[in-house]
Amino acid sequence: MYASQLPQRAEPPFWLPLLAGLPITLCMVVMALPELGRGHSAAYRALYLCAYVVWIVPLCLIQRHLWRQRAAWWKAVLVLLVLTYVLSLINNAIGLYMAVTWKQVPGYQPAFIFRGLDGCWLALIAFCAIHAVVAYYTELQASQARAESAISHARDAELRALRYQLQPHFLFNTLNAISTLVASGENRDANRMIARLADFLRATLEGNERSHEVALADELALMEAYLDVEKARLGRRLVVRTQVGPDVLGAMVPYLLLQPLVENAIRHGIAQRTAPGRLDLTVSRQSGRLRMDVANDGSTDETLDVAHRSPAIGLSNVRKRLENLYPNDHAIDAGPRPDGGYAVHIDVPYREATV
Repeated sequence: MYASQLPQRAEPPFWLPLLAGLPITLCMVVMALPELGRGHSAAYRALYLCAYVVWIVPLCLIQRHLWRQRAAWWKAVLVLLVLTYVLSLINNAIGLYMAVTWKQVPGYQPAFIFRGLDGCWLALIAFCAIHAVVAYYTELQASQARAESAISHARDAELRALRYQLQPHFLFNTLNAISTLVASGENRDANRMIARLADFLRATLEGNERSHEVALADELALMEAYLDVEKARLGRRLVVRTQVGPDVLGAMVPYLLLQPLVENAIRHGIAQRTAPGRLDLTVSRQSGRLRMDVANDGSTDETLDVAHRSPAIGLSNVRKRLENLYPNDHAIDAGPRPDGGYAVHIDVPYREATV
């Protein structure tokens, strides 16, 4: 890939390397202190100091140009070494002029220009090194920000894909149930179920697409819309018992978290029976954690065996979403209960919804 096709490098503000190079002036002042009172020595030190302050501006511009062009490090070092050397020669030439003017030397001798370069040359080299460190640090910070943004976008895309995975799965099950009602001549119940299905789909389509979390009160309202669909199908065979404290209604929970768990509890347990079955939903707050329990009160041995051999789509979907939203800060446990039912326990951080 050519340099012009590469993404533009992040670079620090123009003033930042200049500000970072100012401590060098302090070092030059400290080094000049022993020279005070020794004729014109202080004047030469002042010359080097002023020259340093002037020269770092074009040096900064040239170094930024090399940075944007992605010049090889050895090429940049060579260019800067030569450039700072030339600038130091200019400083010495001015110093030689001052020495001749003050009659400290008999005349212009070019050899004097190449003496004592360390006073200014090393300072300019130090500034170039500081500029390189600041530039690389800025690029590192930008790279880390881009990597974090890419990870965030990838996680967001995966969460959206997992959310959308629930829709066709739920629709297939619901339409299959409606078809069964129609085939058995239960048209009234089928019509009720279609109406409840329309209400539920409207609620999900109007849901918050920008965030993967909603207030628990909104999630419970969505779950109630889904339960209306199931009640239209199962009638009195479905008994729902909900225990939710008023102090947790503002807690943030993953969007469409409860619906697939409730769907599994009904379809893999209660719907398999001819006798009425109970669905239990309990939400509580415990020491800065939000605890959610979804369970049914009984299931056939065959259904439990199927659940163990092939986990439901909804449960695996919930596991993946929790891992993405709360990595290493959540717990989910699913399994049979002692009374023959099946339960799912979820523990996530408690966070209040912001207005």
